[in-house]
Amino acid sequence: MAASETIQTITRLTPLVDVLAMIDLRVKAVTPRTLDVTAAQGRTLASDATAASRPTAALALIDGWAIAADTTLGAGGYAPVALTHPPPRIETGQPLPPECDSVAPYDAIKASNGKAEALVTINPGDGVLPAGGDSDPAIPLRRAGERLRLTDVAAFAATGRTRVTVREPRVRVLPLRGTNIVIAAARLIASDIERRGGIVKLDDAARDFGTVLAAENTDALVVIGGTGSGRNDNGVLTMARECELTLHGIALTPGETAAFGFAGPRPVLLLPGRLDATLAVWLNVGRRILERLAAANNRETVETLPLARKIASSVGLAEVIPVRRLDGKAEPLATKYLSLSSLARSDGWILVPAESEGYQAGTPVNMRAWP
Repeated sequence: MAASETIQTITRLTPLVDVLAMIDLRVKAVTPRTLDVTAAQGRTLASDATAASRPTAALALIDGWAIAADTTLGAGGYAPVALTHPPPRIETGQPLPPECDSVAPYDAIKASNGKAEALVTINPGDGVLPAGGDSDPAIPLRRAGERLRLTDVAAFAATGRTRVTVREPRVRVLPLRGTNIVIAAARLIASDIERRGGIVKLDDAARDFGTVLAAENTDALVVIGGTGSGRNDNGVLTMARECELTLHGIALTPGETAAFGFAGPRPVLLLPGRLDATLAVWLNVGRRILERLAAANNRETVETLPLARKIASSVGLAEVIPVRRLDGKAEPLATKYLSLSSLARSDGWILVPAESEGYQAGTPVNMRAWP
């Protein structure tokens, strides 16, 4: 075969919105699994998580006096109200006596010589955890599609819930080359997958791409390197030969040479061998694949800041731009090629959509955090 016939070339850049629409259409959620709550941190719930009503009876939230609030009406520092009977002391976590609806702090009641008076007015429910106040089976603790935080896991365990049903996509990450940049990019992607609730297998660079494609023990495959037109770039050709190559070339900069397809039902994402291009495509495409596999509806935290200076962008290409906070504004640090120093110095990134020519200084932009 002539050398010219084996060169990987891009015939069309697929708009980013079309790539995302294809992912939404074809990437299906993985089968749910049931895990111990203690092992579910970071995973995405497959169904609403509820807990039995807790507590089953009203409990004291503070140490103090168990009282009926209406017996303290009108009480104040200069007008104490005498109580018919000295109230019983109660400690945090103890059930309230039947005739009581509140817990007054110790200094709100003056008790001596078998008599007591209220020094302040107590409101009904003060100092009390009502029945069902910690958890109500009619109100989910967390909903399907939400990723479990450490706080969620602790709250579940405190309610006595020991098992949850989650989706945890198995993703294999394969660096096609052993260069520092490709290996660093592969480790970054693998770490982000784990942080976002996936189970990751990071291959070494000596693994054969075709062999990995044939394996069926993962839900998705991310390959880094070999997407361009260089002498040793053949990742896209291998994918086209071994499975379904859906597209080669995305209208996203950096990252134009990325490719996407399927090995059976499993999505396969080929990322360029530059760190900036890997990041740009992963953040905008790879994470979307992971969310679809997990049936996740995570909301990304964004910080809205005015732009420190003008950004010019090419219409037709979505563009990822690193920015840093400077005097309450977002300062762009690079365009097109994002140097390693610009990535390290930046506080986050913004996306200029394909239909935009850029932004004028002062335009509010949404800064997202890097992994």
